[in-house]
Amino acid sequence: MEPGNDTGISQFILLGFSEEPDMQPIIFTLFLSVYLITVFGNLLIIITIISDSRLHTPMYFFLSNLSFVDICFTSTTIPKMLVNIQTQSKVISYEGCITQMYLYILFVELDNLILTVMSYDRFIAVCHPLHYTVIMNPVLCGLLVLVSWMLGALNSLLQSLLVLQLSFCTVLEIPHFFCEYKEVIQLACSDTFLDNTMMYFAVGLFGGVPLAGICYSYSKIVSSIQRISSAQGKYKAFSTCASHLSIVYLFYFTGLGVYLSSTATHSSHSSATASVMYTVVTPMLNPFIYSLRNKDIKRALTRFFEMAAIKQPLVLGLKKC
Repeated sequence: MEPGNDTGISQFILLGFSEEPDMQPIIFTLFLSVYLITVFGNLLIIITIISDSRLHTPMYFFLSNLSFVDICFTSTTIPKMLVNIQTQSKVISYEGCITQMYLYILFVELDNLILTVMSYDRFIAVCHPLHYTVIMNPVLCGLLVLVSWMLGALNSLLQSLLVLQLSFCTVLEIPHFFCEYKEVIQLACSDTFLDNTMMYFAVGLFGGVPLAGICYSYSKIVSSIQRISSAQGKYKAFSTCASHLSIVYLFYFTGLGVYLSSTATHSSHSSATASVMYTVVTPMLNPFIYSLRNKDIKRALTRFFEMAAIKQPLVLGLKKC
């Protein structure tokens, strides 16, 4: 018998998106492509930031952390789904489900917190430019990221421990492609009042508070930009925030869309399909948004590929010798 699992359940069934056999190769190819693009795109952003000393600033330090979290975020859910499709199995172990749920909660909260920290960084850069280097010093930047990890880890651990205390019914089919917290506790036979209370409290604390902080930061940023007299100055100030604002819009509004769609339709399958937007699509689009909308990243990527092109003939020449 599993700890905290009075029914002796050892596994769950992930129903995924479709039970039609003809759809499985299409879903597998689509999600494998998206996963590879997400991993390599975000990894390229991290390598570019590390390799270019011009990008060793707080803004890009936070961006590299966001890219790392996005890699971990998608790696928590997609690989297991791909393995299940390939092996024609929908099973996930009890321990694997709890672990996946813990990591999912951790990384979605880290996304929230790091996006909030990035908005604070942009607020200081635009509203207090003369004090930027003093305020956003390396110690504070490291501390902000460390606190984000600690808060995310503690909350996801608490919610996972609450799930371990539940006993589950005989029907253990999860109408999702991963062990989503809300779907798992709906399968419990025991009282889930504490779990639901904790879930909504965490949504308000780690979703509502960061969003309010981001909105406050950007209200101050817009107010400061409006006071700039030259059009060029306004454009320069806004361009430093455009990429981050695009990612915030994608992440929060797709997440909100998932919540509203699942509430309106009361369909777990529609919720699973809608959740692809913020769990899969948004992490994939982040590198494209920053590489297309950010001139510093574009210049750094150009230099990176130029150096790679120069080094390749040199390496080939050394091998021939």
